[in-house]
Amino acid sequence: MICIQRLVVFCMVAAFIPTAFQASAATPKPERIALWPRQAPVGGGETEEANAFITVYRPAQPNGAAVVICPGGGYRNLVKGAEGAGIAEWLNRHGILGVVLEYRLPKGNAYRPLCDAQRAIRTVRTNARKWGCDPARIGIIGFSAGGHLASTAATHFDNGEPGTEDPVDRVGSRPDFAILIYPVISMGPATHAGSMKNLLGEHPAEGMAKLFSNEKQVTDQTPPVFLAHAADDRVVPPAHSQMFYDALRSHKVEAEYLKLPSGGHGLNRYSGPMWDAWQNRSLQWLVSQQMIPQKSAPRPVKKDQSKAP
Repeated sequence: MICIQRLVVFCMVAAFIPTAFQASAATPKPERIALWPRQAPVGGGETEEANAFITVYRPAQPNGAAVVICPGGGYRNLVKGAEGAGIAEWLNRHGILGVVLEYRLPKGNAYRPLCDAQRAIRTVRTNARKWGCDPARIGIIGFSAGGHLASTAATHFDNGEPGTEDPVDRVGSRPDFAILIYPVISMGPATHAGSMKNLLGEHPAEGMAKLFSNEKQVTDQTPPVFLAHAADDRVVPPAHSQMFYDALRSHKVEAEYLKLPSGGHGLNRYSGPMWDAWQNRSLQWLVSQQMIPQKSAPRPVKKDQSKAP
């Protein structure tokens, strides 16, 4: 686990260091794409007349990595600005393809957003060559309830259906890494009540709370995970990230948990040293996971400056 009391100074400086990807080359215009060709699934083989969308933000100088972005909003709405387009633009500055997911709100059916997240990962993987990314370097990032969705995608996945007619459904939905920022994780006693109600309904069916308590769904096949959470978050307590981190470590899954000393939920409205800290540290973590090259991230902090005494 990382404590950032001394890391903050570095992050304030690093934010002003130009990178190789802040070039003058023209960035392609974002492209909004419908995820489902006809009916959208709702679980159990059932479908509905609805759709979800992704908006693809392509960097001017891609490094081969891609990230599906899950905005928060308590599973009641989507914070598509700071936790959507803003994140895609930040990723683009570091050579990473950003894909903002406008997932269907669950309205008591947890499979709606999960199906959309899985489909988004499959869609990026299917279009990897076209979009200039590596199908083995596709991750997912989520914030708050979007962090729950991202952690659900990281713990509920499959290898695809090779014999199906739809080429997107032939590929796997497992992300290659996950980044979770002040995430909801558990549907247990410490849950965020609003997210749980919106996700599972007023009276969840037996077993659903456990199934979508993602700290209970970690296995040794769960991909590497980076987490960041403020100690003073009163909306979604940092115990959520701690539980998930502990589960990952118990299964020997690569994980890093950045404990932020302040910032609350939303990290001071998406700005300032705490916001910069998780962004810079997560990029260095992606370098350590060999998902992006060192030139795509700020200079690393010396080890004795980034760890708690």
